[in-house]
Amino acid sequence: MTSEAQTTADEAAVSAIARRDSISVRLVAEALLGFVGPRLSAEQLLEEIGLDPACLQDPDGRMDVRDYSQLWLRLARRFDDEFFGMDPRRLRWGSFVFLSRSCIQQPTLENALVHALSFLGLGLENLHGKLIRSQSLAEVVLRERNPEPARAFCYFTFWMLLHGLACWLVGRRIPLLAVELRCAEPDYTDDYRVMFSDNLRFGRPSTRIIFAAEVLGLPIRRSEAELQAFLAEAPANILVRYRDHSSLSSRIKQHLRSLPAERWPDSETLAQTLCISASTLRRRLAEAGQPYQAIKDGLRQEMATEWLADAAISYGEIAERLGFADVSSFYKAFRKWTGINPGHYRNLILAPARR
Repeated sequence: MTSEAQTTADEAAVSAIARRDSISVRLVAEALLGFVGPRLSAEQLLEEIGLDPACLQDPDGRMDVRDYSQLWLRLARRFDDEFFGMDPRRLRWGSFVFLSRSCIQQPTLENALVHALSFLGLGLENLHGKLIRSQSLAEVVLRERNPEPARAFCYFTFWMLLHGLACWLVGRRIPLLAVELRCAEPDYTDDYRVMFSDNLRFGRPSTRIIFAAEVLGLPIRRSEAELQAFLAEAPANILVRYRDHSSLSSRIKQHLRSLPAERWPDSETLAQTLCISASTLRRRLAEAGQPYQAIKDGLRQEMATEWLADAAISYGEIAERLGFADVSSFYKAFRKWTGINPGHYRNLILAPARR
């Protein structure tokens, strides 16, 4: 292949990847909701900020993440509010830049999170976050002034700002073991599960995210030049890419979920089920950075965290469902996946609200 042809192929590959980076139109409508009313419709608002209102016509449609990023920025400029009009106090234009710049001055992620939560607590009236460490687990709990819960989009926007910034500060994705919200489950949650965690729990006593406490000690080592590059791409770079549900890994997970864990196939048998060769399966998973074993471990972890939140399911039953020989093997695997003890996780996730 000539260099020109190779360049064309590479550009086509990049374009194909970019097309998959998208946000549901349902979340576009959510972003507009705080600003529309009898005198300004969603379609009129989109036209006013220079975006095509036709995108709202298909509720199952998707918007390119770069266009969604422009939506966020233009709404923030238009209304001087980076929180989509969801709080009596506007999170004024430039708040995220100021927050990011001040957070890179902090020595560790724990200091940065405390600082960020204090800053957001000053900027917002209804939401005040607090970082709580509980042995090997950490949680950020939102204390709310309003007795009635906010809509899910409000909570997820808060987590997007906080979690997205935190991941960039330490240069790695911080896995969330659970996301709990006071509100009822909305009609659409697919993008939220991709952005944050498959383990979303609605109608809970408090709104919080739970993660391994070990990340709190990670150092903040970001330069001013890195900050400028980060801010130039924000908020697109803190919007997690949408998962293509037709992808190979998604098809594999769907197949595994249909079987008891002890009957999960080896890679050769799986390849036959998918009507491809074993070598092709390994190659395609390697290209996606998702080895078969990692897919199985990730699915076991998702199932384990889901079942640990149900007090009626014993540790022995969870171990059996996941295909482990005994509870001890399950404990060892869970600590390897998450860095924490499953008993500690269950105690925290089932603990009554202490806010």
